Amino acid sequence: MANIGYIQVVRHCNHFCGFCSNPSSAYHHTFETMARLVDDLVDRGYFGVVLTGGEPTLHPELPRIAAHARSRGLHVRMITNGWRLSDPDFARELAEAGLELVHVSIYSVRPDVEERIRGVPDTLDRAHEALANAGRFGIEANVNCVINRLNADHLDENVRVLVERHPHVRHFVWNNLDPSMGRAEVNQDQFTPRLADFELSLARALRFLQKGGRTFRVERVPLCYMTDFAWASTETRKIVKGEERVVHFLDAKQTVRQTDWEHVYTEACRPCSLRNICGGLFDRGQAYDPEELAPVFVPMDPIVERIISDPADPSYPLRSLADWRPDFERRVEEARQAPPRPKDEPPRDPSAPPVGLVTEESLRRFTRSRAADERRAARSNVELEPLGVQTPEEG
Repeated sequence: MANIGYIQVVRHCNHFCGFCSNPSSAYHHTFETMARLVDDLVDRGYFGVVLTGGEPTLHPELPRIAAHARSRGLHVRMITNGWRLSDPDFARELAEAGLELVHVSIYSVRPDVEERIRGVPDTLDRAHEALANAGRFGIEANVNCVINRLNADHLDENVRVLVERHPHVRHFVWNNLDPSMGRAEVNQDQFTPRLADFELSLARALRFLQKGGRTFRVERVPLCYMTDFAWASTETRKIVKGEERVVHFLDAKQTVRQTDWEHVYTEACRPCSLRNICGGLFDRGQAYDPEELAPVFVPMDPIVERIISDPADPSYPLRSLADWRPDFERRVEEARQAPPRPKDEPPRDPSAPPVGLVTEESLRRFTRSRAADERRAARSNVELEPLGVQTPEEG
């Protein structure tokens, strides 16, 4: 199956988003420490790797590790704020190294909203240039967007502007805000939306893209808030196909192997016809209101059929409901029999190689970075995340 792994290349960033869930840490990577994580994904039989952060373009070995991942047969992707990719020479270098797909994060096409979220001016212009450069040098370009309180009412405006300005962008990804880690956890009142806040604008955005022949995925949104597009839910697709995800975190969590895509449900979810393929409400930070969940009563089979017969995923072998159903029922029963895992503990994978290094110099850099972040937090009127997994001692 088309499992995709994530490697956090760095954990620092040249932006200062008020809801960052992966802030700076004392860990750092060399080419060698990244290469063994690439090799780990190859050994797992993964299809591709996503180079992420922090802001991955800040690592001097990024082109080299992209080339190594490509040489090992992985599909190489990157998530970036686009700041450095706005430089044509740098974009060309990454293309030549083997970067095949880039996700450029844009949260709002309204410059004042984007600046408020980013904590840095002029980020929107740089992101537009990054998308243009990706198209210029043959890198497939997607747009990522974190749904939050400041953009919840204009997700459809975002896609209309971006499609008009960048017609080569064919795929969009939304991630509902994770309120449980980093600055997101301590700034919930500023950034965490209600589910109802974005329901209409997300639906309008998805309808617009579908009508225009573009594709999309949505993560951390329960199916009762996107019923017409349930097949586009990341969790639903992984539940249906039995996929996993490995993230090599550059902090004390180290490697997390996620195979359980279910989160919070309420009594109202019990009669829902989509309960068995819905990830529920992603909320380890107790920021969302479970009372917003409600059952829906639509047929499940057409949704499953659309997912398993998707020609964009030729690796999935069970292409009919008759073949899929017994496999799914077996996996559901195995999950029921498995001992419960605490929802607030990440599923660490101790068999994975060590992620990154902590040295005296990296600790000194982290101390300096922490002091700089305190100043940026004061300027941005957000609260700085408490120390947690950023250092081994605290982890």
